[in-house]
Amino acid sequence: MALSDALVRDSQGATRAALRLVALTHGDIEAGLALSDAAGWNQTADDWALFMERGHAIGFRDDASRLVATAAALPYGASAGWISMVLVADAWRHRGLASDLMGACIDRLRAARVVPFLDATPAGAAVYARLGFAGGFEIDRWEWRASTSAAAIADDSTPPDARSLDAAGSVDLDAIAALDRAATGIDRRFLLESFLARPDTRAWLSGEGEGSGFVIARAGRRATQIGPLVANNTSQAIALLASAFASARAVAGRSVLLDLPRCRVEVAAWLEAHGFVRQRPFVRMSLGATHVPAPGDTSFILAGPEFG
Repeated sequence: MALSDALVRDSQGATRAALRLVALTHGDIEAGLALSDAAGWNQTADDWALFMERGHAIGFRDDASRLVATAAALPYGASAGWISMVLVADAWRHRGLASDLMGACIDRLRAARVVPFLDATPAGAAVYARLGFAGGFEIDRWEWRASTSAAAIADDSTPPDARSLDAAGSVDLDAIAALDRAATGIDRRFLLESFLARPDTRAWLSGEGEGSGFVIARAGRRATQIGPLVANNTSQAIALLASAFASARAVAGRSVLLDLPRCRVEVAAWLEAHGFVRQRPFVRMSLGATHVPAPGDTSFILAGPEFG
């Protein structure tokens, strides 16, 4: 379907209030934030801008030009692309808008000859499976709330290695991007560059050469988001996580979120010991991949379901 004023029709052929399918621009950031805020998500204006600048962000407007649904396709290099930000205003749900937007994002990524990926909730996974997406590894979103008891986050439980890490920033982009590419198999340099350039972002590096690791913590709309985190082993991962968490919890009134592959059981145990609770599950899915998605050996915490 062209991005035009064409009428959108439902499965019975009836018009759906003359909705228009449009490409989103920077002028739509506030409307996009209103939709993601209503869903309780953590995306910021910078995140929405990234989808618009580096991806294919689309949506439906009603006859009053209000944005009522969105989706985005974000290609990473020549091999993979992420579908996310599938949001529909309450009054417009169950009318097929999300399916139409999903189809447009799939078509966009396929036209670019990249494999579509997404991180789905259990309810979404059932829908995406009918579209041909295959499930891979399971992910848990963990949350630490600022009201957590201080007894659960005592400084004497912080691994000693966490005190000897190096603070990192945009000057370390080459090293961080190389580690991330080795962990994920995709090129996300522009994403990491965006994270590191944001004023409230903190990052750390550990080790040297092949034994290096990194973690990034950035300000989300309602909580600090830790991730991605790449490490050579679990001990290094926990040391990096401890530094990011210590920095994040020092911000008064801010909760902390992160997305952990379920197979990382030792890191999950550390999170539980420090007052984190599982918030919701996801599953990594792909459409047309030659292998079922699995976490890389050095990938410990993900960038988030919207970024992979």
